[in-house]
Amino acid sequence: MNINWDKIEEFFTYPIVGSRNSDGFHFDTWMLILAVLAIVITTLVLRGIKKVITRKMDTTDKLKFDSVFKFFNYLVYIIVIITVLHSSGVRLTGLLTASAALFVGLGFALQDLFKDIIAGITILTDRSVLVNDVIEMNGKVGRVFEVKLRSTRIVTRDDKILIIPNHLFMSESVYNYTQNHPKTREHVLVGVAYGSDTELVEKLLVSCASEQKGILKSPEPFVMFNDFGDSSLNFGIYFFVRDSFAEPRIKSALRFAIDRAFRENGVTIPFPQRDLHIISRPSGSEGSNDMSND
Repeated sequence: MNINWDKIEEFFTYPIVGSRNSDGFHFDTWMLILAVLAIVITTLVLRGIKKVITRKMDTTDKLKFDSVFKFFNYLVYIIVIITVLHSSGVRLTGLLTASAALFVGLGFALQDLFKDIIAGITILTDRSVLVNDVIEMNGKVGRVFEVKLRSTRIVTRDDKILIIPNHLFMSESVYNYTQNHPKTREHVLVGVAYGSDTELVEKLLVSCASEQKGILKSPEPFVMFNDFGDSSLNFGIYFFVRDSFAEPRIKSALRFAIDRAFRENGVTIPFPQRDLHIISRPSGSEGSNDMSND
């Protein structure tokens, strides 16, 4: 069997992107094959590195590492492709010079994207927001379920997905309910009528909180006499919960229990009252004024 080496050489040297002169940018078939092989080998190596590093990580750390590693992959691929083309004799100077204006335009158009990526790397490295954290931003409370380079996704208490661009974490105030530990302190405020037995009120509030499902036994719930209001004595029952994401339901159930306990023990929750004073003029004075005007 005769091998036609001329055909093989013609195939490998076929110009996919030709050049008008010897120093211009050109891209031949063998360069494409070499670039593809380099990408395949790089992909296998990166997968092996990822597998070795993440084999002992828990789920949260794996998600964090995956996001950072994806950005690292992009950089590695770009470096590998440039290196392969340069080692193959491709002169990239002319191509980069011709594309300078395009790169500047893309830079302005993608500046928000770059801000999101930089902010995403910052979030992932300083661990300010992690998967399963409960956060509040602009009045929206949600649980983080995915942190990516460009955006962070949270599920709200209404079971809706909220996508937050990462650069907002650098410019907006963010409350992280579970940054230090999963427990958070919550409270329910209530007012009782003047003349009520304050010690009984304290006892009932603590009892309701202690029996409420979802409220931790330790630290124990406690009551504070907050203020003498215009129409009521204002109290607050303070307690700790482990799942701050479900906190509105816990508070609602506690309010039901407090209302029921107050009714059973004769404690009144007042409503705002105002005294209205009506001043009436004597009928004689109005008549004398009319006569003087005449």
